[in-house]
Amino acid sequence: METCRFGRFDLRPAQRQLLADGQAVALGARAFDVLWALVERRDRVVPSAELFEVIWPGLVVEENNVRQQVAALRKVLGQGAIATVPGRGYRFVLPLIEVDAPLPRPTSSAHRPVIAVLPFVNLSGDSSQNYLSDAIAQDIISGLSRHRWLNVMARNVTFGYGESNPELHRLTRELGVGYAVQGSVRRAGSRIRISAELIELETMNSCWTDRYDRELEQVFEVQDEITDNLVAQLEPEIGEMERQKVVRARRTDLQAWDCYHLGVAHFFRFTAQDNNEAQRLLQRSRELDPHFGEAHAWWAYAVVLGMVYWDIEPTAGTLDLALAAAQRALKLDDRNAVFYALKARVQLARQEYSSARSENQMAITLNPTLAAAHCGLADTLAYEGRYDEAIECFRKAIALSPRDPQRWAFLTYGALAFIFKGDYAQALQWTQQADEIPNCQYWTLAHQSVALACLDEPESARVAVARLMAVEPRFSIAFAARKLFYVKDPQQKMRYLEGLALAGVTSG
Repeated sequence: METCRFGRFDLRPAQRQLLADGQAVALGARAFDVLWALVERRDRVVPSAELFEVIWPGLVVEENNVRQQVAALRKVLGQGAIATVPGRGYRFVLPLIEVDAPLPRPTSSAHRPVIAVLPFVNLSGDSSQNYLSDAIAQDIISGLSRHRWLNVMARNVTFGYGESNPELHRLTRELGVGYAVQGSVRRAGSRIRISAELIELETMNSCWTDRYDRELEQVFEVQDEITDNLVAQLEPEIGEMERQKVVRARRTDLQAWDCYHLGVAHFFRFTAQDNNEAQRLLQRSRELDPHFGEAHAWWAYAVVLGMVYWDIEPTAGTLDLALAAAQRALKLDDRNAVFYALKARVQLARQEYSSARSENQMAITLNPTLAAAHCGLADTLAYEGRYDEAIECFRKAIALSPRDPQRWAFLTYGALAFIFKGDYAQALQWTQQADEIPNCQYWTLAHQSVALACLDEPESARVAVARLMAVEPRFSIAFAARKLFYVKDPQQKMRYLEGLALAGVTSG
């Protein structure tokens, strides 16, 4: 149970209870929501507009509603509990004492990057089209907000700022914003062009840009497609920027947030040595802050990848530890789509396909733009023999995040689905695409060897096997059989191993 104490009060968010000297306090539902929102964000001033978005999402309510709820809370807690910062918002200022399984300290919230999505500029020359540019910016805000590791400013806060450099510096100075998303919309006849840019405000560097040109046959479908793609690409770009900041800082007094980002940076290098270092750093992050869910979830995933690619033995005990870590992350935040997707990875490794499918579907429900969840769902469907559904999900993952750090994996896992299906030409094509990505792994070449052998191209298969052995000299049929521990269907495994033998891989 998460409980925190301030003065004579105990706050129990899981039970939606506020206790005074051990007795329940009669507090309205909205007042409780405002209190919890302020306590969660106690490391900063919370704008009224953000509280509106959190407490009354999508609803039109009177402007004085927040003031009324804050006034009600002050009557209960005392006038000094919540400070009003004129022109900016409110802040919970009472010191907290941790009780039982304590409320997560602001290890994560104090460091989470703050994102501002500015109004997109209407370049159509027709003011009646302003609704479209506003709607796209709002959809990006909503989409980014589903990534729980980001702090995304509410629309009513950011739409008062412009796109000039002085205005962008105001965002940093006044609201602590680290990144700004800005862009434009031009509609001409039946065509629409949308441009977007991500700016890192400390340096004012443009770190990502993209442009979309579409026929505007169904405006809402096109709007959804474009904003989904924008959000799916923006989140990993921000993640990479944050990891690079931690790497460049070269701090020796590493805190939980630093260890987490350094760990994930090593994770995405996809080598045995880096995977071990990722596990070490993520484990250290877990120790420094046991209530930091990201550290638990990503440690679990690093352990699973160590089993699939490198030297961690896939024992029941280790898989139990990984599952417990993923469950711990979800206990800390059961609305985090990434946590569901990473738990699903552990369950897939445990051959718990039905549970893995459900967890990935929950992740997609919470965040439809999370490419990794679409890939995870595709994997699960493939191992269940539902190949056409799986391939559709793989295509969705690749389309959502074409520059994803795991794109090679999306393609490689998709190639395995094609091999199981018996479509070796498509499997070869997907492995060739994955092979062009610098951080792809030896399984890409193994799948390519199988596809070539089954296409009756023995010479090309021998070349692929030679490349495979140069990368992973231990690879053999016996090695592959051990590493495919997550494949439950003996016919799928046998088809793959027979393909390796046909390609000339030794039995080991």
